[in-house]
Amino acid sequence: MTEQVEIKAASDKKQKQLLLSLLFDAIGMFSYALPFLGEFADFAWAPISGIILANMYKGTVGKVGGVISFLEELLPFTDILPTFTLTWIYTYYFSKEK
Repeated sequence: MTEQVEIKAASDKKQKQLLLSLLFDAIGMFSYALPFLGEFADFAWAPISGIILANMYKGTVGKVGGVISFLEELLPFTDILPTFTLTWIYTYYFSKEK
């Protein structure tokens, strides 16, 4: 019985992180809606996205992902990369840590 509860809790966390990852990637890509001004908004979003990603995914994956997210948002015209979603995919499908 407790094993089923643990599996459901892990599945709920996985789905919640995916939805949040998609949301945060959409926020990061929103700067394309404001062609020139959007790049200035990225200066504010860059540190926030790095901190959020580092807190969403613990350990080395979170730290490296946070730095990549920060740089991706800071550099012009790189918002197309879905850093949060790519980190989610790496965490749940490629990472050897369980």
